[in-house]
Amino acid sequence: MNWKTFRAMLARDAHVARRNALQLFMQTFLQPLLFVFIFGRVMVGSGYMPAYYKSLLLPGIIAISMVFTGIWAVAMPLIAEFQWTREIEDRLLAPIDIAWIAIEKVIAGMLQAVVAGLIVIPLAWLVLRPGVDITIASPLEFAAIVLLVAAFSACGGLALGCTINQQHIGLMFGMVITPMIFFGCTYYPWSALANFPLLQKAVLINPLVYASEGLRATLVPQFPHLSASAVLLALVAFDVLLLVIGLRQFENKAIS
Repeated sequence: MNWKTFRAMLARDAHVARRNALQLFMQTFLQPLLFVFIFGRVMVGSGYMPAYYKSLLLPGIIAISMVFTGIWAVAMPLIAEFQWTREIEDRLLAPIDIAWIAIEKVIAGMLQAVVAGLIVIPLAWLVLRPGVDITIASPLEFAAIVLLVAAFSACGGLALGCTINQQHIGLMFGMVITPMIFFGCTYYPWSALANFPLLQKAVLINPLVYASEGLRATLVPQFPHLSASAVLLALVAFDVLLLVIGLRQFENKAIS
């Protein structure tokens, strides 16, 4: 492991992210904030949704922002570097093991996902106030879930970015990201699917369910949610699985 090279690559990705900060902001926060405004402000203010829905909605919006940011930050550059610009060839020549190049991409994506999730809290509070009732009773548990969600999004981006071809980018969003969001318990708690028992069990294969329920458990524990232990175990399992798949796909692409 060449730590100097690793830090240099991470610093380069951080510089690129800062340079494209405005573009990243629009890509990351526009859609979640529109959902927050329509469902949390317009629908609640018009009386179509109960006032407590503001607090119920916020953890899901944070989860969406983190997952979308992490996947986008890792998958899109990888697709471009492997298939368009071929910039990945310069990194593969660096004095560092191939796997660590992929891990650096994951860490860079995790950092962006964490920032995206934390920024959503004050932005959504400004849009939804008054009436948002969130508390962080256990900061360590909240931090652990945030890091695991960020890792899931970045590892998922690594797996997708090394698997999907450039002509299938639209398919990635239409067939993977969109169903993940709508069946990820982002706009409703998992318990709301009790009237659909088969669907309630089927959505448990969606890692976004555990991201949304975990953030709901740590930010608005007054609402129904999955247990924190189940969320932590599931997120760890998904993180490891997606990282292994991503590393394998990355090495296969790098060698080919």
